[in-house]
This record gives sequence, structure tokens and C-alpha cells, in this order.
Amino acid sequence: MREEILLIGGGGHCKSVIDVIEQEDRFIIAGIVDKKELLGSKVLGYEVVGCDDDLKKLHEKYKNIMITVGHIKSNSVRVKLFHLVKSIGYTLPTIISPLAYVSKHSFVDEGSVVMHQALVNANANIGKNCIINTKALVEHDAIVENNCHISTSAVINGGTIIKENTFFGSNATSKEYVTVENFVKAGSVVK
Repeated sequence: MREEILLIGGGGHCKSVIDVIEQEDRFIIAGIVDKKELLGSKVLGYEVVGCDDDLKKLHEKYKNIMITVGHIKSNSVRVKLFHLVKSIGYTLPTIISPLAYVSKHSFVDEGSVVMHQALVNANANIGKNCIINTKALVEHDAIVENNCHISTSAVINGGTIIKENTFFGSNATSKEYVTVENFVKAGSVVK
């Protein structure tokens, strides 16, 4: 029997995660937590059932939650929400698109999402609360620390370390065995 899950944040990233959750077919989306003024509105047919102030009360009924706020300029909201829901006692599952490839010899930690057509190869390690976005590649032996966003079609080559809280932009590419931190703009080559 599929368990229910709440989503926090009803913007563009939420829509993409909804599609992944529907495709994965492991959870039933119970609703979305967003701003108070959006209560009752819908995102792709799923109702906004509460705001941040309702998270403790919602936990009485729902145990699973996924942070669906994006991360471009800053991940501070994602990080704050991650710590908040953990302190309440929610479970943050790992969500992996059935259209992605994640090696059985890799590891993806709690609260992270691997989007459609992403590749996570052997011995790669993805931390907590990360976004491995559509068509991103995380190669062998790479480490993506907590709270990172590997954006669309980005390439993290073998042995690279992406430090905590880093945004790695669309179509950016790292050289192998380098350490990357902070913000990498779209299309960059990191040597």
C-alpha cells in the first residue's frame, strides 16, 4: 500500500517533483504546504492544505514530506525547512524518477530527489536535501554534499567533490577530481 506524502512549496520545482512522484508511483501526494494566502488553491490538481505554521498539526496525520522549494540564488529556505521538518519528526524519503539511472553501487541520502533522465554512476554519493535535476550526470566516485542543486544537464565528472550548499548551474561541467563550492553559473567549465 502506498503511503501519503506532503510537499512543501508549490512553485515550478514542485511541479517537476510532482511528475517524478507520480511516475515513481511509490507515494500518494496528500497535498502541498505553501503560503497562507494560497490555501485551497491547486498545483497540478493537488490542493494547498496548509502553511508552515500547520506543519506540526499536519504531522499528526502525515509522516512523509518532501521539500519542493527550488534552489537557484540561495538554498536558505530549503535548508531551514529541512531542519524544521526533521525537528517535528517527519520522514524525508529519497525520490528517484524511474526514468533516471542510479547505480546500485551509489548512495542517495534522505530528502534528495533524482529527476528524469539523470544519471548517478557507481560509487557516487549524494547527500541530504539535494536536487539532481533533469539530465544531470554525477559520475563515479563523485561526492555531492548536503543541500546542493546539480542543475539541468550539468556534468559532475569522476571523483569531483561538490561542497555543501553549492548550486551547480545548467550545462556546467567539472573537470575530474576537483573540489567545487558556492555557485557555478550555467555553462561554466570548472577546472
